[in-house]
Amino acid sequence: MDLFLQQVLNGLTLGGIYSLVALGLTLVYGILHVPNFAHGAFYMAGAFVSWHLMAAWGFNYWVAMAGSALTVALIGVLSERLVFHPLRHASGLHPMIAAIGVLLFLEAGAQALWGADFHRMQTPYTGIIDLAGVTAPVQRLLIIAAAFVLMVVLHLFLKKTVVGSTIIAMAQNREGASLVGIDANRVAMLTFAISGMLAAVAATLYAPINLVYPAMGHLVITKAFVIIILGGMGSVPGAIVGGLIIGFAESFGAFYISTDYKDIIAFVLLVAILSVRPQGLFTKGVR
Repeated sequence: MDLFLQQVLNGLTLGGIYSLVALGLTLVYGILHVPNFAHGAFYMAGAFVSWHLMAAWGFNYWVAMAGSALTVALIGVLSERLVFHPLRHASGLHPMIAAIGVLLFLEAGAQALWGADFHRMQTPYTGIIDLAGVTAPVQRLLIIAAAFVLMVVLHLFLKKTVVGSTIIAMAQNREGASLVGIDANRVAMLTFAISGMLAAVAATLYAPINLVYPAMGHLVITKAFVIIILGGMGSVPGAIVGGLIIGFAESFGAFYISTDYKDIIAFVLLVAILSVRPQGLFTKGVR
């Protein structure tokens, strides 16, 4: 039973990180209706900025996380203004190629600034708590708590605030939203900023139990795409539920089957679920 609960803890940790990354990706998809392949680079940039602020400048963990979130939010806004906005009337292929270009640019920039080596991010939360026989590292508990708090905050922001309502309106009907006076440019920039913040926070939370390196966003963004397809393209609840499903499937699959197949499980689940429900688990569209 203790081993089972240990995998539940691991599943919640992975699911929380995957859900945060997928939420940012699904918000941008709701506005652009184009997959943002650069989102994995936002995740990578968030980890590197936090690591640099702590290792080089001596900032504490939370200040580094805030600095990283603001930095990646700015990168997201600049990407929207300089790359995606000029292509807003182009065919879907052009923004996709542009997103890959942003991805390669950010990865090359990170490698030029910090090198291609692997780096270890320190955390003040190195303790271990025993919860009814389950070994729970404090950093993993922090990831779970922070991820679910952010999910609730994002849900309340989208549902209870005027600004959040404009994002939903834009995702549902961009032309209609513009006709009723919603500033499409402002909403697009805000959405990219929120997306960048979520990616940076997720990376800073997970980096202390992982490693920081230029290609670290590749596998995460691949799984994030699996999650948003699984949950329904553009669906916020789908991104959360899909992230948890993949997190639990990887955790239990690695323990009960083999760690060699851990990263394949997400794609097997995608095929299995879409063969039964092709539209994904939830209705498409940010809501």
